[in-house]
Amino acid sequence: MQAALLRYRVMANIVGVLLIVLILIGVPLKYLASDGSSAQDAGEFITTYLGIAHGWLYMIFLIMAALLARAARWTIPFTIVTLLCGTIPVVSFRAERRATRHTRSLIAEEAQATA
Repeated sequence: MQAALLRYRVMANIVGVLLIVLILIGVPLKYLASDGSSAQDAGEFITTYLGIAHGWLYMIFLIMAALLARAARWTIPFTIVTLLCGTIPVVSFRAERRATRHTRSLIAEEAQATA
């Protein structure tokens, strides 16, 4: 379960950072900068290429989260909330911490049960 947690955390942080850059930097530059400016071109580049990368990496994140949810035996509501929070910039980091704390407590409970 530790390996699944590590893979989930890595993907959650990568996807979270990309989402922040995409939504809080790329989109405003693309739509709020003057037409034809270098800032608008940068926004266009960020939203196009980073958007594609984020989409692919988000799919990997979903798989890692599903694998962790299964290994840790998360409840369905906990899993759904964790995945939905992963779609909101900045909140995704809170969801990752929540999921990590919950999973670590499950690991500790499992260790006590086997001891």
